Amino acid sequence: MKENLGALVTETQNQKTIDLDTYSSLEIVRAMNEEDKTVAFAVEKEVPNIARAVDLIVASFKKGGRLFYVGAGTSGRLGVLDASECPPTFGVPYEMVVPIIAGGPNAFIKAFEDAEDNPSLGKKEILEHNLTKNDTVVGIAASGRTPYVIGALEAAKELGASTVAVVCNPNSPVANAADVKIAPVVGPEVLTGSTRLKAGTAQKMVLNMLTTASMVQMGKVYTNLMVDVQMTNIKLEDRARRIVQTATGAPIDEIDEALKKSGSCKVAIVMILAKVDEGKARELLDKSKGYVRQAIESK
Repeated sequence: MKENLGALVTETQNQKTIDLDTYSSLEIVRAMNEEDKTVAFAVEKEVPNIARAVDLIVASFKKGGRLFYVGAGTSGRLGVLDASECPPTFGVPYEMVVPIIAGGPNAFIKAFEDAEDNPSLGKKEILEHNLTKNDTVVGIAASGRTPYVIGALEAAKELGASTVAVVCNPNSPVANAADVKIAPVVGPEVLTGSTRLKAGTAQKMVLNMLTTASMVQMGKVYTNLMVDVQMTNIKLEDRARRIVQTATGAPIDEIDEALKKSGSCKVAIVMILAKVDEGKARELLDKSKGYVRQAIESK
C-alpha cells in the first residue's frame, strides 16, 4: 500500500496563498515573509527537546564520539552546510561533525531524489563510517518519513548510539525512530510541498542550536567569542585580533605579539589575562581541558 503523503502537514495546501499565481512580486514576497515569521515560534516550542539533544551530543563529544547528520534533499544539504561550518568556526576536526547525504557528495548540488527511498542504503552508508555507541546520529527529514534516514537511525540504535530526529511532522516514522524528537510544526508551505521554505528554515535554526550550544559546552567559546576560530585567511586573522582585543582590552601591539607567538586566540587570551608566557598558558588550558575561563581562574 502506498503512503498517503498528502496527509502530511508539510504537504497540505496553504489556504492563505491559494491565489499565489495571481500575486504581484511584492505580494509574493510579503506573503512569504508573513509565513516565515511563524517559524521561530514553532522552533521555540521545541527548545526543551533541542536542549536534550545538545546534552546527548556533548556526552558523545566528551567520550571522543562524533556527531552525524543524515538527510536527503534539502534536509541533507542543510546538514552538510552546518557540519562544514564547524571546523573554521570552532577549530574542530572535520571528522567531529560528519554530514551524510543520500546520493553522496554530488547530491549537494544535484538532486538524487530516488536515493532517499532506500533504507538499506542509509544503514550501509552510516556503518561505513565505523559508527560506535559513543556517537550521536541526527536524522533530518522535513516529512519525517524518509526511508534512507530511518535506515541510518535504526542502524545507530542497534549499535547503542544516541539518536535524534529533526522533523516537521511530529507523529512520523523518523520521529519515532529516535531517542529525542525535535519537531517544529511550521504548517503548510507558501508553495505547496516546497519544504525548502519554512520547514528548511526551521531545520536550519535547529541545527544552528545543536552545534553552537554543543560547542559552547565543549569550551570552544569564551564569553560569547569564538576563541577557537582558525586564522586561515586575512578576514579570520583580523577577526582573531578583534576577538583577543575584545576579550582582554590589551593594546594592539601586545595582542599581535601574543598571537604571533601562539597562533591561537585561546592561548593569546590566557597569556594576556593570566599574565603568563605561552608555555604556561598552554599548560593552564590543558589542565582546564580547553576552557578559557577556568584556565584564567586557575592561575
